[in-house]
Amino acid sequence: MSGHRVAIFRPCEFAVGDKIRIEGGPRGGDWEVIGLGERKMKLRCPVSFKEVEWDRFCFHARTEEDAEWPLRD
Repeated sequence: MSGHRVAIFRPCEFAVGDKIRIEGGPRGGDWEVIGLGERKMKLRCPVSFKEVEWDRFCFHARTEEDAEWPLRD
């Protein structure tokens, strides 16, 4: 059997209080995790304080670094 290059996607583990930055896409920006369910996660924008609830989503890669948060344009 021949091997294939396969992209592996894993659920990203979050905890309430995590500060995250989503780069790109319609959900892009800085968010704070304020709630977690089995299928949904609740996030709050630290600038506008808008709260959203979305299905949990996966990331191909997760990196963490010291950075200004939230970014102010």
